[in-house]
Amino acid sequence: MFKHIMVPVDLAEKDTLTKAATVAADLAGHYGARLTLVSVSGGLQAKVSHSLTEYGRQLAVFADGIAKANAITVESQVYSVPDPSVEVDRKLLQVIKDLDIDLIVMASHQPGWAEYLVNSHGGRMASHAPISVFVVRDGD
Repeated sequence: MFKHIMVPVDLAEKDTLTKAATVAADLAGHYGARLTLVSVSGGLQAKVSHSLTEYGRQLAVFADGIAKANAITVESQVYSVPDPSVEVDRKLLQVIKDLDIDLIVMASHQPGWAEYLVNSHGGRMASHAPISVFVVRDGD
């Protein structure tokens, strides 16, 4: 059913991605699909790393941990943009086409009052992506 699954990753929020990564790995194993972690980075990444190369290395380590925990292959890709906070959704929509993604599994926090004013990344992806988006809430 699915051939290539993408999990958007912000390494600054890595601790909230476990559930979504586990769901994506389970789906990839079940369908024999490729699994790719995608991070849109750039500008100042002081929270995680001061260089795109180091950020990419950390993403690859994170992907390797998911791969080993789930006995699957997990790829990782970092895309650089000048301002990730503004360009992340547009870039992820482009990556869908570039990598021939057919499912996005995405972590999201519980919605609050702010989402009435500004959509979350998960909400925007679900609204605008031409493919299925599985939004996984963090927590129990």
